[in-house]
Amino acid sequence: MKFFSLLFILIGLCLAIGGAWLMSLGGSFYYLFAGLALLVSGVCIWKQKRTLSHYIYALFLLFTTLWAILESGIDWWPLSTRMGIPLLLAIPLLVTFKKANRPSTLSLFVIWAISSVITLGSIFNTTHDIEGNLSTEIVSSNPDMGGIKDDAWTSYGRSNYGQRYSPLDQITTDNVAGLVPAWQIQTGDVKGPTDVGETTYQATPLKVGNTLYLCTPHNWLVALDADTGKKQWIFDAKVPAESQRQHQTCRGVSYLPPQEPSEEMGASVVSNTPNMSTQDLPSTQCDAQLFLPTSDARLIAIDPKTGARCSNFAKDGVLDLMANMPYKQDGYYYSTSPPIVTNGVVVVAGAVNDNYDIDSPSGVIRAYDDKTGKLVWNWDSANPDDTSPIGEGQTYSVSSPNSWSVASADEKLGLIYFPMGNRTPDQLGMYRNASEEKYSSSVVALDAKTGQARWVQQFVHHDLWDMDTPAQPSLIDLNTKDGVQPGLVVPTKQGDVYVLNRATGEPIQPITEKPAPQGAMKGDFASKTQPVSALSFNPPALTESNMWGATLIDQMICRIQFKSLRYEGRYTPPSEQGTIVYPGNFGVFNWGGIAVDPKRQVMFGMPLNLAFVSTVVDKKASGFSEEGSNTGEHGVNANHGAPYAVELKPFLSPLGVPCQQPPWGYVAGANLVTGKTAWQHKNGTIYDMTPLPLPIKMGVPGIGGPIITGGGVAFLGATVDNYLRAYDVTSGQELWKGRLPAGGQATPMTYLNSKGEQMVVIVAGGHGSIGTKIGDYVLAYKLPN
Repeated sequence: MKFFSLLFILIGLCLAIGGAWLMSLGGSFYYLFAGLALLVSGVCIWKQKRTLSHYIYALFLLFTTLWAILESGIDWWPLSTRMGIPLLLAIPLLVTFKKANRPSTLSLFVIWAISSVITLGSIFNTTHDIEGNLSTEIVSSNPDMGGIKDDAWTSYGRSNYGQRYSPLDQITTDNVAGLVPAWQIQTGDVKGPTDVGETTYQATPLKVGNTLYLCTPHNWLVALDADTGKKQWIFDAKVPAESQRQHQTCRGVSYLPPQEPSEEMGASVVSNTPNMSTQDLPSTQCDAQLFLPTSDARLIAIDPKTGARCSNFAKDGVLDLMANMPYKQDGYYYSTSPPIVTNGVVVVAGAVNDNYDIDSPSGVIRAYDDKTGKLVWNWDSANPDDTSPIGEGQTYSVSSPNSWSVASADEKLGLIYFPMGNRTPDQLGMYRNASEEKYSSSVVALDAKTGQARWVQQFVHHDLWDMDTPAQPSLIDLNTKDGVQPGLVVPTKQGDVYVLNRATGEPIQPITEKPAPQGAMKGDFASKTQPVSALSFNPPALTESNMWGATLIDQMICRIQFKSLRYEGRYTPPSEQGTIVYPGNFGVFNWGGIAVDPKRQVMFGMPLNLAFVSTVVDKKASGFSEEGSNTGEHGVNANHGAPYAVELKPFLSPLGVPCQQPPWGYVAGANLVTGKTAWQHKNGTIYDMTPLPLPIKMGVPGIGGPIITGGGVAFLGATVDNYLRAYDVTSGQELWKGRLPAGGQATPMTYLNSKGEQMVVIVAGGHGSIGTKIGDYVLAYKLPN
């Protein structure tokens, strides 16, 4: 029994010392109490005072059970981590102490048994979910879906409306459980040893004619037969490796139809070796064009049939997006999202590295003639009024707010809608001018002909948290009490979903201003109020009792961190002390966005709740060395030229699990007209998160986007377990899942093949930041014949 005695004493010492520290910070007294109880129990075991040790431990276990239930309720994950060590430590006392008197043993056993039953029984308590149903009423029988054919998918969000809705209805809630694999291919583009950490597949294929077009992380454009997945050709943009990029990815390509559309438009097999790149083929005059953005800041126009470059566009098919940039550091500027093609122009935005240098490339948005590549207009958010094409030898504004995600367009209104990011440095606001303040972290509507801003709606004032607007706006006409309004729906990192009139920018769902925490860094300020949408998935504020960790000890350490860091709720300013940012900059919603049903006027989304820690580092006071910094979007970045560096990281326990208790990930459905959430369910399992493949539904993190189909089915991959799932849009219930060979962090799509069969396709290549399995797969599913 000496071993058990030492074990009790060791754990007791850890809890007592940590508990005293926690109490000194104003935290719970329980851990000090638990540590002292275990120390006394360990001493009694050592001295073989069996009866006394039983009584002491029984009282400790009883108090622990009551405390745990009061803090967490009958909720398995928070309850089990509080009760795990105490229940396990009781077993050797019950098994080995045969000489203890019966009352003491019986007392301990009864309390242990009741506590075990309560803890294990909590598995069956479905807490956190919201049960309900979305209305099945068809509000609009013939809605505007962007003017494309039902069987096609010709833009990133299916059409320029970004709805991610397909009217195809062969696959329904009744038969989706029968989906089977139709084909599977590998692109051949895999992560290399010198690639940056976030080298990831995020692509949604396009379907034109009977060909699929998708891009890979290293900017290959791959053409596949839509029936079989057979490769038709591959264009390799020959992007060189660059360690300074924060992202190595491609979310999609864009398509310009021919002037006289043909039913047979699509790729041709141009070689008996389809893995050979068409990059070196002679350029050709193109009617239709594909536009491929690259991570070395080029835009390439490619012939959809052959994979050759388009000689009529720019310089032999290639635009240099570094032209007229004020600074041209390698890897600091690139385009990860497809450009928008509308009203005779192809409009390109780009990503600027967060927190690397205060003197970085511009976030300018540029429109080019879609056939010739001639610059038509440029809109620079730091100098927004002058949109005439920039003159030779001139440069755009330094480090101005950028739009790194996907834009939408309404060709009839002649407006293009850009989700806007922030000026770098993201956590330091003292470098921004009035225009940058106005357009940062917003959606802006630009005139497609002139580039002039027609309206802007901001979602974060004076953003100090990297709360870029991350997702493509979805355009949907809404039947409101004031009649049918042209709507725009955009989700945000902070969890609010804004529903606006896309013609005017005015709110359809109300927006209110609420007080925000104050106390920014020296020389900076925090906005006194922040906007809040009536439709919101913003999680409740964190409390100490929300702290988790996989065991009682690292849960205590998470509580110590919580009490040591600055946290006053959402929008607590960054600090040298370290600030908890919740929701974190990973986002309640990210680039995957939401899907909307224009007939039922409802949305399907995947809200996440993950906290981050933002720490500002005074370089002079700390002796900060810039060597080894600039480690990616997360980590320590230098903000070269600024007095402060910034460290951004997830809020994790010593064991590497989130310090906040699960669930962390959900699926949710909401009515866009009423602004009410109908249901919300935990999403995803720990199957691929632990050494044992346990299919336990926990509500796990993920990144990616959903689609909705006319059969009432939503499809979503995204989670850190490697599955593609189908859900009932009405109730949110999971109806089917297909195992993926790698992480499915890309938005799926659906179309009809040449036989008239509905196919569902997802790209599965993993995600560098969230650690899912890396691969290079494209998979298609359909109903059996």
